[in-house]
Amino acid sequence: MVTPRTGPAKASAAERVRGFDEIYADFTAPTGTGQASRCAQCGVPFCQTGCPLQNNIPDWLRLAAEGRAEEAWRRVEATSTLPEICGRICPQDRLCEGACTLEQAGWETVTIGSVERWLGDMAFANGWVEPIRPRAERGQSVGVVGAGPAGMAAADRLRSAGYGVTLYDRHDRAGGLLMYGIPGFKLEKSVVQRRLDRLAEGGVEFRLGVDVGGDLPFAEVRAAHDAVLVATGVYQARRLTAPGCGSSGVVAALDYLIASNRKGLGDAVPAFDEGTLNASGRRVVVIGGGDTAMDCVRTAVRQGATSVTCLYRRDRDNMPGSAREVTNAEEEGVVFEWLAAPRAILGEAGQVTGVRAQRMALAAPGTDGRWSSEPVPGAEFDLAADLVIEALGFEPEDIPAMFAEPDLALTDWRTIRTAGRTKATTLEGVFAAGDIVRGASLVVWAVRDGQEAAAEIDAWLSDRQRAAA
Repeated sequence: MVTPRTGPAKASAAERVRGFDEIYADFTAPTGTGQASRCAQCGVPFCQTGCPLQNNIPDWLRLAAEGRAEEAWRRVEATSTLPEICGRICPQDRLCEGACTLEQAGWETVTIGSVERWLGDMAFANGWVEPIRPRAERGQSVGVVGAGPAGMAAADRLRSAGYGVTLYDRHDRAGGLLMYGIPGFKLEKSVVQRRLDRLAEGGVEFRLGVDVGGDLPFAEVRAAHDAVLVATGVYQARRLTAPGCGSSGVVAALDYLIASNRKGLGDAVPAFDEGTLNASGRRVVVIGGGDTAMDCVRTAVRQGATSVTCLYRRDRDNMPGSAREVTNAEEEGVVFEWLAAPRAILGEAGQVTGVRAQRMALAAPGTDGRWSSEPVPGAEFDLAADLVIEALGFEPEDIPAMFAEPDLALTDWRTIRTAGRTKATTLEGVFAAGDIVRGASLVVWAVRDGQEAAAEIDAWLSDRQRAAA
């Protein structure tokens, strides 16, 4: 309470919109130890409860405050396979920091995420991140379908336990949304790549540009391994159903973000170069209020859009995205139209010219605590737009059809059904984790699911090995 809360240095809006570099700097050592020392070491650590990974946050904050940075790092990596990534992109205001006792008491939260990032970057810089060197090879292999955060987390734990691991992914680079979905100003790709390099150097095999269920039958993947983990994520975009939504100039958020990230990685992206997936010189309207919508509006600003507006049907307090990201977007010039929903896309089929929107009013709180909304009669307005980006969330693909596995059971939401609280599917030896089980969610939940799936696969294979002995 004596030391004031200080966040990491942040580039000015005018400076940061010129490129896609991360906008936050790491703490210096004095600032990092000082901010870590703000932890009250309370008897019931609500921050740990608020973290999906149940990270031992008070422990490593105290060690960092005492200048024992490497010991702090060991506590960090004990419970998380991607801590420096989660430190960058987790919505800490809704998780650990939001649950912090100091925050609840009105003294401002401890900067947990920034300390975690600082420790992670320091660990890589000082060689504290050790290579994966299993004590013994198990003689069994696991195929992991999907090289996103859940797949990466599972591969790390399984390879560390001595299993042969092969990561399959349809993209030409591993990392999933960490590589292609999240913009560089939140997560520079070198940060993801060093984790992927560690997996490769530790013996994880990567088979990239492989469409499991397409050019590679899922049955062949099952036959090649003793167990399989499905960690494909959910990539099928929810699309608008309003009149005119098929017009040219209405694009899906993920297509737009992938094009931008590929361009930043140096790839040839014809759809970007010809302007289809490029906001330069265009009036942009993004529909949605989650973190993907924030990624889109902030990307459009950096691409040189003439105006960027975010249209969301609820108010600021009820939006699902990170409050920190909304603040960053506002600083960068994004205009938010709260309590507004799209009614129609204006223009001809050849080119969108605007969005007709309906004013909304909050109606009643739902079971999740967020308020529903309803239209305000007669309250419509138009927004000019040359590019409309749909950031309405994601749904699962038809995995049983893709994999030619009709016995793979799904939930009512078309996610993969698992048995109780386990990661086991209705196919023997096939497990599932991440968004393909829980639906579109946070990276930190995918990491937790991947780690838990690895532990469950380890136990299952060990039991089979003992039974066969």
